[in-house]
Amino acid sequence: MKILVTGGAGFIGRWVVKKLLDEKHNVWVVDDLSNGREENIREFKDNPNFKEFVKGDIRNKDLISDLFKNKFDVCIHAAAQINVQESLDNPQKDFEVNVIGSYNILTEALKYRTKVVLLGTCMVYDLSRGGTITEEHKIKPASPYAGSKVAAEALAESYYYGLGLPVVIVRPFNTYGPFQKSNMEGGVVSIFVKRNLEGETLNIFGDGTQTRDLLYVEDCADFIVKAAFSEKAVGEVINAGCGKDISINDLAMLIAKDKNKIKHVPHHHPQSEIPKLLCDYSKAKKLLGWEPKVSLEEGIKRLDDWMKKL
Repeated sequence: MKILVTGGAGFIGRWVVKKLLDEKHNVWVVDDLSNGREENIREFKDNPNFKEFVKGDIRNKDLISDLFKNKFDVCIHAAAQINVQESLDNPQKDFEVNVIGSYNILTEALKYRTKVVLLGTCMVYDLSRGGTITEEHKIKPASPYAGSKVAAEALAESYYYGLGLPVVIVRPFNTYGPFQKSNMEGGVVSIFVKRNLEGETLNIFGDGTQTRDLLYVEDCADFIVKAAFSEKAVGEVINAGCGKDISINDLAMLIAKDKNKIKHVPHHHPQSEIPKLLCDYSKAKKLLGWEPKVSLEEGIKRLDDWMKKL
């Protein structure tokens, strides 16, 4: 198949590209490199199925229009402004990238009847209530980032229900693994593993009782690709996670293995802290036959080994 991956030089996008190439599909990538990095996809450049990398912004309507002349079978739309704090500081950028950018993708996809897989986020849910989160869970966007993602999802659904465009919405939970940033823009696992390797203390915001459902990135990419090729997934919203959560205190101990290497520090924005994140992925299992394969211990080991090689 001919597949476009927007944001394909980003963390999750890069692994989606790898999975597609492993399955011998023809892949195009567009990424403005504001968050992604060209070195993330450098290893694919000599692959005959890796057709083109376009450095460009999904807000650029003409660029997206030209790209879609390739008549893709599927567009996996992973490009987004994903930094929650940045969205609180500059809501306009999230609206432009996540809503207008998605509109540009959907509009071009409609011309060619290209199936669109929109990467959503678990941040759209009401995360103050606790409990296991199914796709029926109440929506409560607590940041302009989450709000813009809800808006993009609603727009995509309107193209499905109103215009008959095949659309799938996927909502992965906290994803971690190689190629994720390990600065404050990265995920907690990557930050902790890097600090541990450098002999630094692992700093936990608040009391550390907050929990996360941590999904290894190759399992996440497998989920997204399965959703892209499933007829049953069309018109659906589908969660992906491990179905297990771990407290940040326990995660830090798993990585540092010494409580003296762990420090609790004041939260820089406690109002946005999420007390519990736990995914119900039964819909993904039922519709796609998908289940996560990599345990947290194994995923941390793979990330640790990859970081040591750097």
